[in-house]
Amino acid sequence: MGKISSPCNGICIMDEDTGLCVGCLRTSEEIANWEGYSEEQRTEIMSDLPQRETERDQ
Repeated sequence: MGKISSPCNGICIMDEDTGLCVGCLRTSEEIANWEGYSEEQRTEIMSDLPQRETERDQ
C-alpha cells in the first residue's frame, strides 16, 4: 500500500469561525475520515482547498 496523500502540515488548530483546520483547511469530519477515503475522494477534497483558502482570506 502506498503513502496516503494528505494536505496535513502539522498545524492542527481548528478555527471556530470557519470549522476548518488552520493548517490544512479540512473539516474535522474530513480529518477524522481521511484514511478511509479513496484516493479519488482525497483528491477531490484537496482540489477544493484553494477555494476554501480564498474564502477564508476574504
